[in-house]
Amino acid sequence: MALLTVQDLTLGYEGRTLVSHLNFSLEEGDYLCIVGENGSGKSTLMRTILGLQPPVSGQVLFREGLKSSHVGYLPQQTPIQRDFPASVEEIVRSGFQGRCGLRPFYDREEKAMARENMERMGVLDLRDRCYRELSGGQQQRVLLARALCAARKVLLLDEPVSGLDPKATGEMYDLLEGLNREGLALIMISHDIGAALTYASHILHLGQQVFFGTREAYQNSAVGRRFVEREGDSL
Repeated sequence: MALLTVQDLTLGYEGRTLVSHLNFSLEEGDYLCIVGENGSGKSTLMRTILGLQPPVSGQVLFREGLKSSHVGYLPQQTPIQRDFPASVEEIVRSGFQGRCGLRPFYDREEKAMARENMERMGVLDLRDRCYRELSGGQQQRVLLARALCAARKVLLLDEPVSGLDPKATGEMYDLLEGLNREGLALIMISHDIGAALTYASHILHLGQQVFFGTREAYQNSAVGRRFVEREGDSL
């Protein structure tokens, strides 16, 4: 069975339908990029997968033993979140809150895993620094380490390079590609169609037309060719 299956899903809010009868699946090792027009339902889909928003109809099914709380999530940051007055280590460890339940502390295994994820993301030497004092690229690495504390098999990312400079953007894409090669399945919302066509194994396009398939099939599809050409003209 796929890690995640979206089955006949309809999304919307306040009486407005954004996506109707959506179907796709995520297999182990997939790198799925969600692209499309603004307001087409990309973030709504991600919130629905995470269990933060109910669908109008349809369902999101996880492989047996996998739950929405086992999915790592790297959201877009708000200015208030960028100014959060906590240490890097506190931020990263908070990724375990979904599995702590009523337990008011982190156990030895969780502390060790948080340290391991900080090391993987290259922020271990920043663990005692205040999060709000870090650069944008460093903050994204910290949030990615936090998301990895929750991720069992799947990592969701909402515009992970938004606001980053070119160097930090390239480093973030390299980190994500490495995680995917290690076996973590990724679902990433992206307005960077060039990156999507470079890194993704599969593309989900939302808009007036919906497409789901391999990167190569998307590039050869009418909807893919039109969108890539339009995005290229807007640069």
